[in-house]
Amino acid sequence: MQPKLSVITIVYNNVKDIERTMLSVLNQTYPNIEYMVIDGASKDGTLEKVKQYEPRLSLLVSEPDKGIYDAMNKGLALATGDYILFMNSGDELYAPDTVADVFDTAAAADIYYGETEMYDENWKSLGQRRHCAPETFNWESFKYGMSISHQAIYIKRALVSPFDLNYKYSADIDWIIKATKNASSIVNTHMYVAKYLVGGISKKKHFASLKERFRIFTKYYGLIPNLINHVIIAASLAQYFIRHRRTND
Repeated sequence: MQPKLSVITIVYNNVKDIERTMLSVLNQTYPNIEYMVIDGASKDGTLEKVKQYEPRLSLLVSEPDKGIYDAMNKGLALATGDYILFMNSGDELYAPDTVADVFDTAAAADIYYGETEMYDENWKSLGQRRHCAPETFNWESFKYGMSISHQAIYIKRALVSPFDLNYKYSADIDWIIKATKNASSIVNTHMYVAKYLVGGISKKKHFASLKERFRIFTKYYGLIPNLINHVIIAASLAQYFIRHRRTND
C-alpha cells in the first residue's frame, strides 16, 4: 500500500507563480497525493487561476487568514495523508517523479528529506542552498543554521503539531525541530527534491527573522550553546563569502 502524501500549497496574491507550483504537484507520477490549496482571499487573479485546476484538487479553501503560518495550520488541520509536505506558491517539486523517488528510498520512514535548488524571481537557477542538507539529520541539526527547508522534508502527519503562531517568520524551524524530536527513522534521500523561490517573508524581514530564530534555537539548545554556535555560524558565513568572492573574481 502506497502511503498518502498531503501536499499543501499556501498562496496569497501570487498569480505570477501559482500555476507553476501547482503543475509541479499535479504532474507527479506518484498516484496517492492529496493536493490542497489554501488561498488567503487573493484579489489579483490568483484564485481564478487556481480554480482552473479545481477538479484536480482534493481541496480548495479561499478565505482571509492571519498570516502564512495560520494558513499552513488550516491546511494541516484538514489534511488526511500519512505524510505532510508544504509546497508554497513560488516553489516546486523538483521533477515529475520526485515523490515516487522519495518513497522508494525506504519503507515507512518517519521523515524523508533531501536537497533544495534555489531560483531567483525570473526562475533562473542559483544553485544549491548555502546550507547543504546534512548527511544525517536529527533535532539538533539546526544548531548551526536551517540546513533543510520545509519544501524538502516529508514528515509523518502523526508526528506534527500546529505551527506556533507566536512566531511570525520562523515558525517552520520550530515545527520541524518539534516533529524531528518525535521521529525514530529519518531518511536522507540523497537527491534534489524541491526548487525554492528566494525572497520569501523571512528574507524581506531578515533581521526580525534572525532574532526569532535565535529565540527558537535558545529554547531547544540553551542560551550559552546557542551563542557559541552563532560564533561558528558567523565564521562559516565569512568563509563562504570569501571563497565565493575568490571564485567570482
